[in-house]
Amino acid sequence: MTDPDQVWSAFSGDPRDPALAGMRASDADREVVHQVLTEAYADGRLDREELESRTTETQAARTLGDLLPPLEGLVAARRSATLVPEARIAERALESWRKDRREALWGLLSVSAIVWTIWLAGSFGGDGFDPYFPWPLFVTMAAALNLGRIQFQRDQIVSDEKRRLEKKRRKEIEKRREEDS
Repeated sequence: MTDPDQVWSAFSGDPRDPALAGMRASDADREVVHQVLTEAYADGRLDREELESRTTETQAARTLGDLLPPLEGLVAARRSATLVPEARIAERALESWRKDRREALWGLLSVSAIVWTIWLAGSFGGDGFDPYFPWPLFVTMAAALNLGRIQFQRDQIVSDEKRRLEKKRRKEIEKRREEDS
């Protein structure tokens, strides 16, 4: 359990949150700390004396906030939310457009295959469809228009996605600054 997100989410409440720091710690919360300490000792990040000291401190902990000191230096205190590097934003936006284009193409092919199959089966099955009026053209054209829109508005779609990713990145940076202060 060395992943910081996994460690912090294993607690009944995040001990880093000042609003929850005074909440009483459960045995399960203490067990989370014991697991981290045991792994740190096994990895050689703690010596025997420090392990015993931190274990004693963990057993004496009454609140979630009391469980933070034994974890100091062993688990990253900051949430490690994936922050898209600024250099990768353009690449991620283009990937998003490619994904949208693939989905539109798949939609065109799958929906067209279904409606044309229905039309063909109905035309020759004698259940009332007019075999001379190819109504699936409307469905196929709508799906093709969507694919064309995505293809021809590539620059706009990529630009919008870049703005969305940059905004998300700014919010994450602001959130981290607030957490650090």
